[in-house]
Amino acid sequence: MNPAGVNEKDKVQPFYVFFLVHAMQTGIGVLSFQRVLAKSTGTDGWISIILAGLIVHLLIWVIYKIFSIVPGDILTVNYQAFGKWMGNFFSLLFILYFLLLSLTVMISYIQVIHVWMFEEVPAWSFSLVFLVLIYYINTGGFRTITGIAFLSATMTFGLLFFLFYAMKYSEFTNLLPIFDHSILDIWKGTRNVSLTMIGFELILMFYPFIRDAKSSQKYAHGGALSTTLTTLFIYLVSLVFYSQKQLVMTIWPTLSMTSIVELSFIQRFEYIDVSWWAIVIIPNMTISLWAASRGFKRLFNVQQKYPLWGMSLIILMINIFFFDIDSLNILARIINPYGVIFLVSYLPLLLVIIYIKKKRNRI
Repeated sequence: MNPAGVNEKDKVQPFYVFFLVHAMQTGIGVLSFQRVLAKSTGTDGWISIILAGLIVHLLIWVIYKIFSIVPGDILTVNYQAFGKWMGNFFSLLFILYFLLLSLTVMISYIQVIHVWMFEEVPAWSFSLVFLVLIYYINTGGFRTITGIAFLSATMTFGLLFFLFYAMKYSEFTNLLPIFDHSILDIWKGTRNVSLTMIGFELILMFYPFIRDAKSSQKYAHGGALSTTLTTLFIYLVSLVFYSQKQLVMTIWPTLSMTSIVELSFIQRFEYIDVSWWAIVIIPNMTISLWAASRGFKRLFNVQQKYPLWGMSLIILMINIFFFDIDSLNILARIINPYGVIFLVSYLPLLLVIIYIKKKRNRI
């Protein structure tokens, strides 16, 4: 397999990696992670968030170390590490992972729309609108995708402003007690928050699209740090706003908090919130589907539009025939924890293998 060839005009500046990483990490998980985390770690959930953030930084370092040895994308690295057949097998796993990630985000967000806004509208109609938009963005090239990620990141910071409104209803004694859970509970909480922290691994596909890619590592770490601090802030605000029992019982704590905002010219602010969140979610679906279709293009030497059509059709069919809460739970269980375990175990192993091969002058 040839290294990923990318035209210079399609590349973006290194600092955009900050927005690409932050936009991919900040998604549907931000709306509901507090509930699961509160069940396992309660007031000590902030420790799990920090630990998860540290693991993300470690894996980003591993990714850039891998590409310092074998420039390209993850398909190139798999080929160099394992050869044609085994390398292609692992590349197919990554393509499937990216496709499932896009599907999980879309179904999760459509579920939110159903509950909060349009209960009677069929899921396939929303998925069709999203898929048309995603295809349009993808056909604009990676620079267009980066622009959407930049917009998403700025909109995220705008939404966080409304969380300060909830602070006037806060009870800060809800933060106590601290250090009240075992190490096993903290680790379980780290696993539970992982769905909120994944997304950084898309660097494995868009690395060749970064000018002077080696210099972008600090921006990747900056994007991951921004996500960790954002997640930590949301969780702490949730702890002081809700009681412990309320937080465990609330499905979408972030949306419930922002729904209390009262403005003289808006009756139901949650409608604005859910709609606004679409701009935050779209890069999650767009970049994941772009990565899956590009991986398929590179693996089978076809035009990217064909796998993009095929994958979009698969997602649409799933939304038509299988959309329900059980399907969502199954997808969430595949991505978290199995997808996370795959990344945490595979990437360091891949680094060791290519490092050994380099020492033996086989790369």
